[in-house]
Amino acid sequence: MKTKLLFILLVILVFPTVSEAQCAMCRAVVESESDGKTAEAINNGIVYLMAVPYVLVAGLFYFIYRKMRS
Repeated sequence: MKTKLLFILLVILVFPTVSEAQCAMCRAVVESESDGKTAEAINNGIVYLMAVPYVLVAGLFYFIYRKMRS
């Protein structure tokens, strides 16, 4: 389990463009803009939208783990 997690983390760190992927429409809008700030803002929004469910699920599993331990 630890090796799988380490491998996934390594892949994300080695290939940062994979971790900052965009949908086709977002990419078209960003490429039409000459400003790089729009692309950065869209990437940050995607990361935040992706991270929130993972944090919620991790919190749920932590809560269950604590209840099972006591």
